[in-house]
Amino acid sequence: MRSHDGYDKNTGLPIDKSYLESGLPEDLRCSIANMERSWAIEDSGKRDMDWDIYWSELNADINYAEVNDIISPEQAWYLREKYLRMERSA
Repeated sequence: MRSHDGYDKNTGLPIDKSYLESGLPEDLRCSIANMERSWAIEDSGKRDMDWDIYWSELNADINYAEVNDIISPEQAWYLREKYLRMERSA
């Protein structure tokens, strides 16, 4: 259930989750940028021969940051869903 002021009525958290990208370490931001560029190529209908490298690198960087408490599990899943296009299973 959403409220009109931009916050979820149930959790009190902002509906826009982009705040979860604040304060990310430089290596993670670099991996995200590589993945964004690769997705742009793929989404245009072309093939990026390095897509799998960037995907794996970003996945590893997210996992490392989460396991080492650099980012929260909530941040990790937000990044996986947004940049790796993963879906969290129930």
